[in-house]
Amino acid sequence: MKREGRAVRRKSLGGIFAVPVCIAVASLVGLVAALLGEGWMNVVGWIGVGVPVVLTAYAWIIKPEA
Repeated sequence: MKREGRAVRRKSLGGIFAVPVCIAVASLVGLVAALLGEGWMNVVGWIGVGVPVVLTAYAWIIKPEA
């Protein structure tokens, strides 16, 4: 049986987990900044904690095609 459509492309382990690790690091930096600082550190905290929320909303609403 012949496969139709796009060719299957295998990703490396780093390629699979690169985006989730970046999201986790942004969350961690945001949480630490919000807990330890004031002023501009609160801005860093809001941005860091907001990144996963924005990306989740993007994935649910926009639904980019694979």
